[in-house]
Amino acid sequence: MAKIVPARSDRDGAACGQHWQKRFLDTLSATSSLDRAATTAGVSIAEACQARRDQPEFARGWLAALADGYLGLELEVVRRLRDGDAKTADGEKFDFPNAIRLLAAHRDHAGRAASQVRDVSAAEVRASIDRKIEDIRRRIARERAAAEGKGE
Repeated sequence: MAKIVPARSDRDGAACGQHWQKRFLDTLSATSSLDRAATTAGVSIAEACQARRDQPEFARGWLAALADGYLGLELEVVRRLRDGDAKTADGEKFDFPNAIRLLAAHRDHAGRAASQVRDVSAAEVRASIDRKIEDIRRRIARERAAAEGKGE
């Protein structure tokens, strides 16, 4: 397993740089540990939770990271069942019943969460539409430029 290195933090304890959220989400995805993700990112769990409440994009990333963690567990259970690998690295019996219960609970929770649409502000919707329109304009301009270049 890769060594987790905490982010540097300033004297106030806030994460240095603007990439703490990426470090947090990457670690959460890899470890499924909120504590390890916060430590690696150099923030408190409370700060991460506040960012999740305040920033819809970060909240979506958090859910995606958790889904990655559950996918990892699911793949591990399937691999162990296929390979007949019932022992952990330290020789203990792998806890299949609890792993399967956890995956079933996650499936139920994920189904409920998917049915609840997160509120998106009108400004976010407009910004998304504006980005899409600008992308279309750029594509059309490129196609016109290419067509004019071939016509010469």
